[in-house]
Amino acid sequence: MISMTGFAARRGAGPGYTWVWDLRGVNGKGLDLRLRVPDWIDGLEAAIRSELQKALTRGNVSLTLRVTQDEGRDDAGFRLNEAALGAALAALARVEAAAMDAGVTLRQPTGADVLTLRGVIDAGGQETDTTPLRVAIMTDLPGLLGDFQAMRAAEGKALAAVLTGQLDLIADLTSAAQHETAARTATQADTLREGLARVLSATDAVDPARLAQELALLALKTDVTEELDRLAAHVEAARAHVADSAPAGRKLDFLMQEFMREANTLCSKAQSLALTRIGLDLKTVIDQMREQVQNVE
Repeated sequence: MISMTGFAARRGAGPGYTWVWDLRGVNGKGLDLRLRVPDWIDGLEAAIRSELQKALTRGNVSLTLRVTQDEGRDDAGFRLNEAALGAALAALARVEAAAMDAGVTLRQPTGADVLTLRGVIDAGGQETDTTPLRVAIMTDLPGLLGDFQAMRAAEGKALAAVLTGQLDLIADLTSAAQHETAARTATQADTLREGLARVLSATDAVDPARLAQELALLALKTDVTEELDRLAAHVEAARAHVADSAPAGRKLDFLMQEFMREANTLCSKAQSLALTRIGLDLKTVIDQMREQVQNVE
């Protein structure tokens, strides 16, 4: 069993960069992925989303990735283009020579003026190929997912222990209801016979055959054998899902509805204070179990 609750953090390093991962997951009806990754790394978000969709089936999952450029990289900040600088200075020299020949005095250009000329300064990173960085980050992703899945598995193991205990309690209550039903059957026959005697003594116009049919119908309506059999079957099915390593959250959620349906029917048919109390106890346990099932993937 896997829980939808999980957390993992990881640091990594690649060619000229370091990064920090943060991956969190909580329960959800479907798979909702929220990614915050650098948009200047081509194809990174789509690649990460694809891997997460392969590994996860349910949950609200948020992933944050912060990438930092190493200090001292040649392309950290601005880079001087030596060839373009030489060409610019040569062009300025020719301009000054032509101006002197024409008798025109020009203002002496400053270093800042030269740096503003097209091509003299390259903005680091604007034309950098981010493919190697994306590959390095994606190589680091399986380690993060492994840590995340390990925590979800540990949470799932603890959750399975809780659910198993609750299923044991439901099984015990179902067994108690079966014993109470057997005890009620003996007294129920006497009660019906007493009722029949009172009706017959009160009137002379009762058709005995019709009365017997009505009493038989009443006994059938208060029979809870099928409900108890289905409760026992649901317990076994739920145990199998709890023990299964495959995602079973939706199946267990459906079983919780079926558990509650049978418990409600048991209460409505009880006709016995003891059986009614058992039915109410069943509903309490099922409600508690349903809350836990919401965290199962």
